[in-house]
Amino acid sequence: MPWRAPGGKLRPVRGIMVRRMGRNRVFFPQEALDTWVVSGAVDLQDQDLLLKSENRKYRLAEGARIVREVTGEPDAAELVGKCKTLAFLRELGADILERSMIIDNNAYDIIPGFLGTPILTAEETQAQAEGVRGPTLSSDEELLAQFLAKNM
Repeated sequence: MPWRAPGGKLRPVRGIMVRRMGRNRVFFPQEALDTWVVSGAVDLQDQDLLLKSENRKYRLAEGARIVREVTGEPDAAELVGKCKTLAFLRELGADILERSMIIDNNAYDIIPGFLGTPILTAEETQAQAEGVRGPTLSSDEELLAQFLAKNM
């Protein structure tokens, strides 16, 4: 069962940390997406991700979750613990290779993936599915947590 950490930012769901990214943005780790595509739980079309069981669509942008700074230098850009698009990180001068990133004198461990923005709100999705599903869910975060609980 997912739980809300103090501040409501991190939620473990079957071993995957789901990070809510401000209003309605979600970080999807690349490894999780690969697993879901192979199992058929999701469908990818261009920049859109469809969570099949929830009939929920997200617009994706390549990104990374910055896990830690590894050189011991101060994190001048204050990136640790945040999820950013690759376009934003490249604007900062980032060199990214697999699970590593270098910006100036800093080196970081990262988790590659995608930032997803819902195409419809939770309320719009619920209205489309009215009569198809059981109890209503009150937020995008609850919809995603339900999907992860079923597919992890």
